[in-house]
Amino acid sequence: MVQEQSSRVGRRLSAILAADVAGYSRLMGLDEVGTARLLREHRAIADAMVAKHGGRIVKTTGDGVLLEFPSVVDAVECAVAVQSVIAGRNDGIPQDRRMLFRMGINLGDILIEGDDILGDGVNIAARLEGIAEPGGICVSSSVYDQVRGKVSIEFADLGEQSLKNIGRPVRAYAVVRDGLRPNTRDGAADAKSTPSAPRLSIVVLPFANIGGDPEQDYFVDGVTESLTTDLSRISGALVIARNTAFTFKGKAVDVKQIGRELNIRYVLEGSAQRSGNRLRVNVQLIDAETGSHLWAERFDKPVVDLFDMQDEIVSRLANTLDAQLIAAEARRAERSAHPNSMDLYFRGKDWWNKGLTPEYMVQARGFFEQAMALDPENIEAMVGVAMVDASVGAALLTDDGQARNAAAEATLTKVLSLAPNHACAHLFLGLVQMSTRRAAQGIAECEQALALDRNLAIAHGFIGYGKFLLGRGAETEPHINEAFRLSPRDSFANRWMVWVGLAKAQLNDDTEAVAWMRRGLEVNRNFSVAYFVLAAALARLGALDEARAAVQAGLALDPGFTIRRLVAGNAWSDNPTFLAGRERTFMGMRMAGVPEG
Repeated sequence: MVQEQSSRVGRRLSAILAADVAGYSRLMGLDEVGTARLLREHRAIADAMVAKHGGRIVKTTGDGVLLEFPSVVDAVECAVAVQSVIAGRNDGIPQDRRMLFRMGINLGDILIEGDDILGDGVNIAARLEGIAEPGGICVSSSVYDQVRGKVSIEFADLGEQSLKNIGRPVRAYAVVRDGLRPNTRDGAADAKSTPSAPRLSIVVLPFANIGGDPEQDYFVDGVTESLTTDLSRISGALVIARNTAFTFKGKAVDVKQIGRELNIRYVLEGSAQRSGNRLRVNVQLIDAETGSHLWAERFDKPVVDLFDMQDEIVSRLANTLDAQLIAAEARRAERSAHPNSMDLYFRGKDWWNKGLTPEYMVQARGFFEQAMALDPENIEAMVGVAMVDASVGAALLTDDGQARNAAAEATLTKVLSLAPNHACAHLFLGLVQMSTRRAAQGIAECEQALALDRNLAIAHGFIGYGKFLLGRGAETEPHINEAFRLSPRDSFANRWMVWVGLAKAQLNDDTEAVAWMRRGLEVNRNFSVAYFVLAAALARLGALDEARAAVQAGLALDPGFTIRRLVAGNAWSDNPTFLAGRERTFMGMRMAGVPEG
C-alpha cells in the first residue's frame, strides 16, 4: 500500500534551483581531464552546502544540476554561498580557464514523479539559468517577492523576459552581490533590463585551418576578413569587427556564451582543408541564443587561383547568408506578440523571397506597408514596397502593370534622395527602367548597384535580362552565368533560368528555350508567367498537349492572366528584334490556349 502511494504522481510548492557551467564545452576543449576534475571538486563543495541549507539533488546532467528546496530563502542563500565559494576558488586562475556557474531559481507548483520533478515550475528555473550571467543568479518574481526583506541581498530588476517555450513573459531579477552583478547596459544595479541582441547581428569566427598546412593560414584568414566586410553590406546587418572576432582564433568556443558576450544573435564558423589539388571549405550558421544549427554548406573545388577561389566563396556565402538571415529573422518576428517595423519588414522580405506569384507578392507588400505604417521613415520597407511593385509590373502579374512601375519609380527616387548609395534601390530602379523601354538606363543602374555591392548577383541577372530586351539575346547567358557563379542557390535562380530561355527563344532556338524554362520551374514552381512563355515555346515545337498543361499550371497560380494583359502591358522595348520575338510568343500562346482576354 505504501509502495503504491509513493509511485503516485503528486504536486507540491517548491523552490527549484537549476545550474550549469558556463562555457563547459570550451573548457573541456582546453583541458578535458583537468576540467572534469575541477567540476567534481566544485560539486563536492556545492553538495555539502546544499545539504546544509536543506536542499536535495534531484538529478545531474553532465555539467548541470537540478536542486529542490522546501524554503525559497534557503534556496537563494545556498545559491549565493556556492557562487561566493566558487568565486574564491577562481582567484588566481586565468580568465579563460575559470569555471563559472549560472543559476536560475523559481518558486512554483511542481509535479512529483518518483524522485523526479516536472512542470512549468522546473522549466522556468531552467530558462532563468539560461539568461543568467556566468557566475550570476537569476530569480523569478515569485522568488523575489518571498525573499525581499528576508535576505541581505540586492537585486537588479531585469523586467519582463520572454523565455523559450514558456507561454507568458516572466519578470526576472538578478542577484547583485560582490562580483554577482548582472551585465546591464550601463553597469548599474538598478538597470531595468539587459540589452537584447540587435537584429541581423553576427560574428564571423576565424575559420579553422584543419589541414595542418601553415601556408593555408593566410587563405582562411582572408576568407574570414573578406566575409566580415561583405556581410556588413547587408542592409541593417550588424557585423562584429574582425579585430574582436580574431580574439577567438584557435580557441574552443561556446557559441551561446559568445552570443552573450558580444550581444549578437548569430555565429558563423567554418573550416578549410586542402588535400592535394582540392580545397574543401565547410561553414555553418548557428543561432547564438539556442546553439541550434540553422544552415550549413560545403565547398569542394580544385585549387587553381586561391585569391579567385576566396572571392567566389565569400560571394556565395554572402548571398546565401542574406536569405538565411532574413528567414531566421522572419521566424523570430512570427513569434513576437508585438512586432515592430523591422520585424514586419523581415516577414515581408521572407514572403518576397518565396517566389513570384500574385499571392506571395500581396503577402509581402502587406507586411512592408504595415512596417511603413509603424515607421514611415523605414527605408528598407519603402524599398520593399517598390520591389514588389517593380516585380509585379515586370512579370505582368496584374492588369495595371504600368501603374505599378510608375509607383515603384516614384518610391525608389525618394529612397535614393534619402540614401543615394542604397544598392537595392538602384537595382530595382534599373528593373523599372527596363520595364518601361529604358533598358540601357536600367543596365547602367544595375552596374551602379554592383559598384556599391560586388556580391549583388541579382544585378548580373538583371543585366542579362536587359540585354534580351535590347534584342541582344546572345549576350544574356554569360551574365546569368556570372550571377550563378556568385549565388548558385539564389532565390532568384529560377527567374534567371527563365530569362535565358527567353533569350534562346529570341534566337529561334525553342528546344533550348524549353530546356532552360523547365529548369527554372524545377527550381521554384512559383513563377506564374514562366508557365505561359514555356507553353508558347512548346506550342511552337508542336508539343501542344504539354503546352496546354503548362497553361493550366500557370492559370492555377495567376487565374487572371491573359494575352491582352501581355499586349497592353508589354512596353519593355521597341527594339525590332525584341518585337519580332514578342510576336512569336503571342502566336505560341494562342496555339497553347492562353486566354485572349
